[in-house]
Amino acid sequence: MKLIMLARNPGLYSHRRIVEAARARGHQIDVVNTLHVHMKITPNQTVLRQGGRTLPIYDAVIPRIGASVTHYGLAVLRQFEMQGVFPLNESVAIGRSRDKLRALQLLARAGVGLPVTAFAHGPRKAEDVLMEVGNAPVVIKLLEGTQGMGVILAETDASAKSIIEAFSAANVNILVQEFVRESVGSDVRALVIGGRIVAAMKRTGKAGDFRSNLHRGGKPEAIELTEQESAFAIRSAEALGLNVCGVDMLRASRGPLVLEVNSSPGIEGMEAATGIDVAGAMIEFLEARARPGDTGTRGEG
Repeated sequence: MKLIMLARNPGLYSHRRIVEAARARGHQIDVVNTLHVHMKITPNQTVLRQGGRTLPIYDAVIPRIGASVTHYGLAVLRQFEMQGVFPLNESVAIGRSRDKLRALQLLARAGVGLPVTAFAHGPRKAEDVLMEVGNAPVVIKLLEGTQGMGVILAETDASAKSIIEAFSAANVNILVQEFVRESVGSDVRALVIGGRIVAAMKRTGKAGDFRSNLHRGGKPEAIELTEQESAFAIRSAEALGLNVCGVDMLRASRGPLVLEVNSSPGIEGMEAATGIDVAGAMIEFLEARARPGDTGTRGEG
């Protein structure tokens, strides 16, 4: 196959591994900086160009679009889809996952376990929001945050109200979630590819940090998921229409709670912890599924 990866930093471990896996299986793969692609949009013609050359028609596109360039990256990906190029993850599905509020709404409709979450407009709703989640301590999240950034633990009602009011005054959108005390400092990630669990790990954060992200010093270890965790991970991927994703969950006393679904999951920690060839599994999925013109939307909304 002739593949293209949209990635701003080809040197990242995940991107290098995907390229290695593709070439090891005899495929051609180009890596193109998402922001260096421009589009020509005319009737009956969909052209993508990089620099002075027109990009060829590929069999599949692997979007590794950073959160900071989501809007432009999805526009480029949609142009590939207009050409009939099969996407590893579709533009509409990535868009759902990047909109944290929309993602939670879809996950709630799918019936997966979630932390109690509240969202409201304006600082005068701060007390109402806190009551919805059962009061402090609460976790406050920026809707645009990634890799544990923009996630704050407010330990008292007074501090939570102050944070909510400050973000509201700055016109920054936030979610307020219950603090799941029994899972503090750790979470579970399930890697879903093509509707099945490929690998899973537990992430444990640094001492004194309630976040478990590997980018913030968390440590991974391979685990076996419970039956309910597996079911929730697969259902989450289906609800958002993602072929490939990392589903992050908390192990709460009432069962697994889905925190977030990542449409461009890093694979370094997962491969190191489990020894599973995650990059190869992504390429194998494309080998089995990529068909010209098959770019239809999976899931709703």
